Amino acid sequence: MNIDWHALFVPDTSLPELILRGTFMYIALLAALRVLVRRHIGSMSLMDLLLMVLIADAAQNGMADEYRSLTEGAVLCGTLFAWNYLFDWLSYRYKWFQRILEPAPLPVIQNGKMLRRNMQRELITKDELQSQLREQGVHDVSEVEFAFIEPDGGVSVFRKDGTSEAKGADHQDKKESNFG
Repeated sequence: MNIDWHALFVPDTSLPELILRGTFMYIALLAALRVLVRRHIGSMSLMDLLLMVLIADAAQNGMADEYRSLTEGAVLCGTLFAWNYLFDWLSYRYKWFQRILEPAPLPVIQNGKMLRRNMQRELITKDELQSQLREQGVHDVSEVEFAFIEPDGGVSVFRKDGTSEAKGADHQDKKESNFG
């Protein structure tokens, strides 16, 4: 069993080209996902999901000899991490940049009435919204002053009686404190 140490560590592709390829793919996929997928998946942000998919692919190529060297895979992964960190930092520092990457909460109920145009925009049916409300202990839309679809995909509900809930991991604790 011979190991080709030269092929293992010496890149066949120029490092600036790898950085350019990683940059282009990250920005192109982020833009496409931002337009096509408006909400985050669970508690993972859209950028985090994109980074994980791209890193998995880049790392796989480096491990499976697609690039011919570990250095190329590592440089591409590093490029993706750098862009993700930069975008996180920019969205933390500048609200306008955060608004580009992350949608604002979208109202779907106002004063006990469903906002059909906003529901249509997010492709949420009346039954789906009512299911979300029932999970939060709301039996009738008329009980709700406001309900929003949050950037993470959860639903926040503000009842007319002044209590509020957001669907998430700590939903049960909130429910018990509001109704217990």
